[in-house]
Amino acid sequence: MQTRINLQQLEPDAYKAMYGLEKYLSKAGLDSGIKHLVKIRASQINGCAFCIDMHTREARATGETEQRIYLLNAWRETDLFTPKEKALLALTESVTHISNHVSDDVFATAASFCEPNELAQWIMAIISINSWNRIAISTRLPVPGE
Repeated sequence: MQTRINLQQLEPDAYKAMYGLEKYLSKAGLDSGIKHLVKIRASQINGCAFCIDMHTREARATGETEQRIYLLNAWRETDLFTPKEKALLALTESVTHISNHVSDDVFATAASFCEPNELAQWIMAIISINSWNRIAISTRLPVPGE
């Protein structure tokens, strides 16, 4: 697959702004293991091969198991994920499928595991990966090795 357009090259200030959000989120103190799961799950929903490849590699490098990565798209059907992980995966799915809106129940469940600031950071992390997915998909960013 060939890249359609290089946004980083053509609009470096816009790309830098996106990285600014990532830089903020990397310092926010969110659990990196859950963050990998959130990024992978949103990327699975959006069908972003580039981001699935990147974030599964990162997750493995930080100790995430193959089994949990393989079962991530069926997280509701297994006890391999903690209640907090499940709450944040449900929030990820709701924010990613935003046309269905985020239900009060999904929001309240996620909020029960997080202080308000942490929940706000998780919402921003979910928004961020969805934005990166849209950049990679619309520009046809190839998976390394293609």
